[in-house]
Amino acid sequence: MAKAYERKHRIAVLGGGPGGYEAALAGAQLGADVTLIERAGVGGAAVLTDVVPSKSLIATAGGVQAVRDSGRLGVQTFVPGSHGKPVRPEIAVNLAAVNKRLLAMAGAQSVDMLRSLEDAGVRVVQGEGRLDGPGAVLVSTASGGTDFDRIEADTIVLAVGSSPRELESAKPDGERILTWKQLYNLPAIPEHLVVVGSGVTGAEFANAYRTLGAEVTLVSSREQVLPGEDPDAAAVIEREFARLGMHVMSKSRAKTVTRTEEGVLVELEDGRTVEASHCLMAVGSVPNTAGLGLEEAGVQLTESGHVRVNKVARTAVPSIYAAGDCTDFFPLASVASMQGRTAIMHALGDFVRPIDLRNVSANVFTYPEIATVGWNEHSLADASDVAKAISHTVPLSVNPRAKMIGFTDGFVKLFAWEASGTVIGGVIVAHRASELIFSLALAVEHRLTVDQVASAFAVYPSMTGAITDAARALHRH
Repeated sequence: MAKAYERKHRIAVLGGGPGGYEAALAGAQLGADVTLIERAGVGGAAVLTDVVPSKSLIATAGGVQAVRDSGRLGVQTFVPGSHGKPVRPEIAVNLAAVNKRLLAMAGAQSVDMLRSLEDAGVRVVQGEGRLDGPGAVLVSTASGGTDFDRIEADTIVLAVGSSPRELESAKPDGERILTWKQLYNLPAIPEHLVVVGSGVTGAEFANAYRTLGAEVTLVSSREQVLPGEDPDAAAVIEREFARLGMHVMSKSRAKTVTRTEEGVLVELEDGRTVEASHCLMAVGSVPNTAGLGLEEAGVQLTESGHVRVNKVARTAVPSIYAAGDCTDFFPLASVASMQGRTAIMHALGDFVRPIDLRNVSANVFTYPEIATVGWNEHSLADASDVAKAISHTVPLSVNPRAKMIGFTDGFVKLFAWEASGTVIGGVIVAHRASELIFSLALAVEHRLTVDQVASAFAVYPSMTGAITDAARALHRH
């Protein structure tokens, strides 16, 4: 008797950023027939114009900072000067060369991701897509075209990302008034860069460009930079900004940004003005959900246009999932990737563990970095119905490894429930804190107690020793 034909589960993924990429890869690995539609390139904005180039730029600035701070370690660099007297050299940054490297690296990463998808059997279509009801996607392979291919699917994953928010009173022109996507066209270090917005993006770029040699003015509408972060951590960053010679204008809000003959004029709501050569607008982002037929297909959106999803990344329509910055979850590449995988595993009936946002690690790539996971000062203060929490902070000034590398302005802060000693969160402010937070993320994810964390052997000397020191300090009899 002939074997009955079994049709593969059809998956269409709209957008090839971290969420779309992981969804497509997971679907192919689980045996589905997967088509991914991406208009710019696999990796999306995260790889091509956002995370990869920006963090590479920040890493370059970190290299500059390390050279400048090497004197702390007794390292002195000179070049022969006139009359045989040595002269201390100046650090020169070729921004055009730096940007060329960043964009080449981003392009290479995109190609690597494309090959991984093709090797897995994913069909990748370059074009623009939109929904045609809950079970199909219309794709135009020509920009602005009117001819569409219709791709039917049993499961659709929306991973269309977001774009920098633009204000009519400070319209970016790509030359003097810039979004973070337009920075990589700069031929040289800005003479004076005004950064409007002191959130994560604004703080990171302000830190990087000041380190690279630009005069930087940071316009912050709040009393403290990085208002969403741990207050003690933000204070460390403010001290570093002051050490770098950055001008931070607190409790200031930009009213307009206009072009001048020489650069830009930033007018504040209190009447003050700042003249500069360039201005970076870092005032948030908007989801790329308009005009995609989402609401017509039954997908629910928030007032801001983000896609409403549950903890397995499913929308109000059972056949449609969403991942990444277009959703109402955390706008992090790691979260997008997890949402993409979770969506496919749920759609195909595989084991799924719902995403718990309290277990998500996040990092601010300033110098030093701020890494966080789980509960923090803000969330504990806002939640009146939770059990009593305890915390302990170990300053890096007492950590031997921090002293050795000449970096002591930071700390490790640990949070735990008082009754059980279960680790519920942590904050690390340190050089490469993004690498150190993983141990705390494991503790939070697997509900380890402070005693269990303290019982693990940390290398001596090491920065991780500050983690075990904090855990020991929270031991309860």
